[in-house]
Amino acid sequence: MDIETLSRFFMWCTVLNFGLLLLSYLYVAFAGDSVYKTHSKRFPMQRETFNAVLYSCFGIYKIAWLVFCAVPWLVLEIIG
Repeated sequence: MDIETLSRFFMWCTVLNFGLLLLSYLYVAFAGDSVYKTHSKRFPMQRETFNAVLYSCFGIYKIAWLVFCAVPWLVLEIIG
């Protein structure tokens, strides 16, 4: 596998994961109450706890996206 193929792979991985992150954020931002109601039926918790868990999950996803998608793509672009 050459550098160009790997670079394209990580580029699309970065784009698709960013799109998923953005879509999830927009869904929670504009329909947060329905997300909370849906999840609180199965996992009963207070709204503040739910917000903290959701914020933490977004943070972990963002860090994983940067480490495993965006940074490798940028490195491959630099060395390619």
